[in-house]
Amino acid sequence: MYPFLRNADADLDAVLAEVRESTAAKVAEIIALRAAVVERDGARITRCAGEMAGRFARGGRLLAFGNGGSSTDAQDMASLFLCPGGAHRPLPAFGLTNDIAVITALSNDIGFDVVFSRQIAAFGRPEDVAVGLSTSDNSANLLRAFDEAHGRGMLTVGIAGYDGGKMAEHDGIGYLFTIPSPSVHRVQEAQTTVYHALWELTLAALLR
Repeated sequence: MYPFLRNADADLDAVLAEVRESTAAKVAEIIALRAAVVERDGARITRCAGEMAGRFARGGRLLAFGNGGSSTDAQDMASLFLCPGGAHRPLPAFGLTNDIAVITALSNDIGFDVVFSRQIAAFGRPEDVAVGLSTSDNSANLLRAFDEAHGRGMLTVGIAGYDGGKMAEHDGIGYLFTIPSPSVHRVQEAQTTVYHALWELTLAALLR
């Protein structure tokens, strides 16, 4: 709400009306964006979830990674698969930014570009799934992680923003889902929807 509170002398009713209008506009924007993503990528999301289910059925695991806010989303995705709650089946999943000792050691001793690829090299197996999330789409450490995962035969999934940037040019990403919005907030909200859909569809595929 802070953009609406810059003027301490503003009329409260007018401020609240502006907040309501802004909120309604943002809700309409994200609904339309999600609908556009489903229309364009719905079938591919379903196919990807089917492949993920096949990997899990063979003993595979999910390795999720990202930087900044996307790191939080990667951790949330891993938690969703691992600890879904209720009667939902838990699936093995790890967030590659969870261990701060590993992140800081690799960053300090080698370089930040390898914080994900080195972990994939250590833990990744051919039946695993690597999911990288980004809004900038150009992060060197994500691209190197996809290189490593692809080379190991892992299923690789990218969830990106805008036009996909360098991730869209990467041959090592099996499935790339981009969110076509100039707003980083809308991008991250829609990305959350994508990985929740992947989770639900993966569970459904495992029950068939």
